[in-house]
Amino acid sequence: MAPRKRTAVEPSTRVTRSSTRLLVNANSDNSVEPPKAKKPKKTAAAAAATKEVKATLPAAPAAEEGVGDGRTIVIEHCKQCNSFKTRALTVKEGLEKGVAGVNVVVNPEKPRRGCFEIRQENGEKFISLLDMKRPFAPMKALDMDKVVSDILDKIK
Repeated sequence: MAPRKRTAVEPSTRVTRSSTRLLVNANSDNSVEPPKAKKPKKTAAAAAATKEVKATLPAAPAAEEGVGDGRTIVIEHCKQCNSFKTRALTVKEGLEKGVAGVNVVVNPEKPRRGCFEIRQENGEKFISLLDMKRPFAPMKALDMDKVVSDILDKIK
């Protein structure tokens, strides 16, 4: 079939994003926004006062509890899949409920890929599943309630 012939009608006006911007800029009054107000700089006296206030505040009790006696537990989980996160939070909640004064930290550093590991800060490992491939069968086969109870037995 042969292509249609164009008729000699007036050309249509094509509206594009750039032509719209040109119209908006042409219609504006070219006013410039006033600059934002600058914050005043701190003086030496004000800086010294804030240092004094920080020095008089007591340290956070959670930071002091687990560091000295090895009661800090690190849970490292991969961010590749949400199932790692749900299991890590389950373990964290179970440990915090089971033992008073235990400090549970989730992913203090950038986690390794395909990793689910629960260990004490001093190095004793409770669970170490490394380099897992999808569908993460070893991790999904774990009974998290049993894992939490085993860790609680080892801690106490």
